[in-house]
Amino acid sequence: GQKASTISNVVRKLEEHGALANTIVVVATASESAALQYLAPYAGCAMGEYFRDRGEDALIVYDDLSKQAVAYRQISLLLRRPPGREAFPGDVFYLHSRL
Repeated sequence: GQKASTISNVVRKLEEHGALANTIVVVATASESAALQYLAPYAGCAMGEYFRDRGEDALIVYDDLSKQAVAYRQISLLLRRPPGREAFPGDVFYLHSRL
């Protein structure tokens, strides 16, 4: 859920230091739908697991899971699920622990 300009700065830094050739950047910007912001961390994790399962090294860096929690809250409210602690669904912490 970051701004596109912030993400482009990060990608530019990775490119400057020669790290972009070995990097996959999975992005769901703040202007994307809540569903895409919710799914992006899982997509990145699946890609990392793919390389791990092939015996290669993988490192997953999550920028800000609080944005994913807000997206999950929006989806849960649309599905009429009751909010839990601090207005987030009770299972949001379980979802993050699975990552």
